[in-house]
Amino acid sequence: MALFQTRKKSSSPSYVSTLTILVFIALCVFGVWMLTSNSVVPPQTQSDEDTSTRTAIDTSATTNDELSSSEDSHETTSKSGEKEKDNPTAVYGDNPGHLPDDAIKADDNNSNNEPQKQQVDISDSQLSEESSLTQKDQVTAVIHEAGSDSDVKISEPEKQDEENQEQQDVQSFGTRGGSKTEEDEANKEQLREDKGVVEVAKKYEKVPADTSQQDSDAASKGTSSQEEETQNPKAEKKGGKSKKPWSTQVAQSQQENKRQTVESNSDEKLEDHTWYLCNVTAGADYIPCLDNEKALKQLRSTKHYEHRERHCPEDPPTCLVPIPKGYKTPIEWPSSRDKIWYHNVPHKLLAEVKGHQNWVKVAGEFLTFPGGGTQFIHGALHYIDFVQQAEPNIAWGKRTRVILDVGCGVGSFGGFLFERDVIAMSFAPKDEHEAQVQFALERGIPAISAVMGSQRLPFPSSVFDLVHCARCRVPWHLDGGMLLLELNRVLRPGGYFVWSATPVYQKLEEDVEIWKEMTSLTKSICWELVTINKDGLNKVGAAVYRKPTSNECYEQREKNEPPLCKDDDDPNAAWYVPLQACIHKVPVDQAERGAKWPETWPRRLQKPPYWLNKSQIGIYGKPAPQDFVADNERWKNVVEELSNAGISLSNVRNVMDMRAVYGGFAAALRDLPVWVFNVVNVDSPDTLPIIFERGLFGIYHDWCESFNTYPRTFDILHADNLFSKLKDRCKLVAVMAEVDRIIRPGGKLIVRDESTTLGEVETLLKSLHWEIIYSKIQEGMLCAKRGKWRPDSVAL
Repeated sequence: MALFQTRKKSSSPSYVSTLTILVFIALCVFGVWMLTSNSVVPPQTQSDEDTSTRTAIDTSATTNDELSSSEDSHETTSKSGEKEKDNPTAVYGDNPGHLPDDAIKADDNNSNNEPQKQQVDISDSQLSEESSLTQKDQVTAVIHEAGSDSDVKISEPEKQDEENQEQQDVQSFGTRGGSKTEEDEANKEQLREDKGVVEVAKKYEKVPADTSQQDSDAASKGTSSQEEETQNPKAEKKGGKSKKPWSTQVAQSQQENKRQTVESNSDEKLEDHTWYLCNVTAGADYIPCLDNEKALKQLRSTKHYEHRERHCPEDPPTCLVPIPKGYKTPIEWPSSRDKIWYHNVPHKLLAEVKGHQNWVKVAGEFLTFPGGGTQFIHGALHYIDFVQQAEPNIAWGKRTRVILDVGCGVGSFGGFLFERDVIAMSFAPKDEHEAQVQFALERGIPAISAVMGSQRLPFPSSVFDLVHCARCRVPWHLDGGMLLLELNRVLRPGGYFVWSATPVYQKLEEDVEIWKEMTSLTKSICWELVTINKDGLNKVGAAVYRKPTSNECYEQREKNEPPLCKDDDDPNAAWYVPLQACIHKVPVDQAERGAKWPETWPRRLQKPPYWLNKSQIGIYGKPAPQDFVADNERWKNVVEELSNAGISLSNVRNVMDMRAVYGGFAAALRDLPVWVFNVVNVDSPDTLPIIFERGLFGIYHDWCESFNTYPRTFDILHADNLFSKLKDRCKLVAVMAEVDRIIRPGGKLIVRDESTTLGEVETLLKSLHWEIIYSKIQEGMLCAKRGKWRPDSVAL
């Protein structure tokens, strides 16, 4: 220790002296340098040069990516993108750091933001829809092909490179499930970016189409933006990754404005929303898309019943429909088939006009239904048996399960077909036959307000086992048989058309002329006249026709009239698609839908359709047949689940699944005395043909518009992951006003969705004075019951 201290003392003065001298010299040199270097620019260091160079490269790459389509520029941007992902800490000029994805995407890619957001926080029970062919996609292609009458313009998409083509070798209804690797996600993103752009006209702006993965020979589809046209630059792919260009201030501002608008609509206005009664002429019977007086006044023609078709308001109504005075809880099925409360549907005109034909009669506080019709005065059951005897192969409830009843009146034909295990999709226009469809619905019989006019019916092709028309007043023989050809589209190959009308059995001059024209028309479309029978009791007759099961007759016709539809005319496109007088060919490939008749009922309910194969990927990400089974498994215990939530189905009759997939929810209720209206949204995977194939029925619809039904129709509405998908493109307030319109007082809404949306729905339901009977927001389920509350104020 002493030695250490001695050495320290002896060296310290010398060290301090030397250090002092060096510091002094350094300060002097520095001072001189400062005095002589005021105007001299300091040399750039190697580090600075690297940073500057990298900034220039990054800027150049971004510019090239946005403005150039050459192979070299894409290769440059792709490599640059790889560097950024592989080395997240590297600084390239104005490095965005760890910003969210949407903050560094150019506005060219904004159209992809919403589909990506929908992938976040989706549970296993939710259904992926991003790479499926939707009804909207099909409609876009068909209307584009129609030419100058089209409301849709499609910009020609860029060609996909061979690498993308090889990846699209599997048909799919939905995204491939199960894979969560980074490369798979990048590949999906690349497929989205390689799509073209669809520029959609006004009525279609409400329904932006999902991006689609299709076979290489399928027609290219695109994406549409509700606010502005966007276009994705083609990005070269390397290792499953792509370079994303820088965002712009315009894009960021628009995205933030949109977010704030959605947030404002969903938060601030929901709690304090003020409801008003609808101020409309239709009063308690208001159907917004059929009672749009402003649009009806602007029609140039009503020759093809355009005034009975859908004309939805530009802004969906957010008002509430009043309840008729004296309204009571509807009579339960099956008693409701025979009588209903008069004050629930307070209309007497039809009873006065059609009472002698046993349509409907007034009996005190009831409206009674003897079960008759214009062609079956002595009851529908006798008439149903008469049709069966005329053509035994119809085989009610076995071979024939799902039928279409055109011009249904008050629905007695469909109502009594339940006794034969047959379900009928009945429809009639909202016309001078006052409230005929409303009578049917109040009785517990499925029906919609629709007309055979200038547009296709909202159903897929080849789905109905039989089509029925009893004095339906449709001029089948006019306009080149255009309306009869629409029946040909929706009728299965080998299916029957039963026509019971005066031209079949009367000899008046007009009837004889119509019969001649119908005979010529049905021969030209290759329908076989199976039989003409007369009903002695009702003193009427019926002609039974059968649609061909092959194309041989079409090919052997002397005249090509009506002509065959073009090969690229999609017969399944049915949402606002104009009618054309052409014949769709019959499927000939035995693996194609429509080539074979479905299994007999009830076997067809649980068996996957023969045309679903393992090469198709279903909604849940499994091979299609397995996906079908998974959907059944998902819903098989739904009755018990609803019972545990306090929802009894004992007094339920009219049910709607607002977002059906394969129809599993409806199939689970098969043993109950209910019917389920399955709705497939036009921007969802087109699974409606599967629903029909299994012996159920449904319809295409867009819930940003009003449904074609009267107020107070349904006992239960079931919405599975629907509202979260709707609120980005239409107002949730308007959707909930429509829910309130079509559900009966005392009816129940069952919602399954993510927690944020459930909270918004619950807030709106409380503002409507609904009773919340089950609320498990974090578990993703909410049930509520509608009351009779109506606001005092009327909308201006």
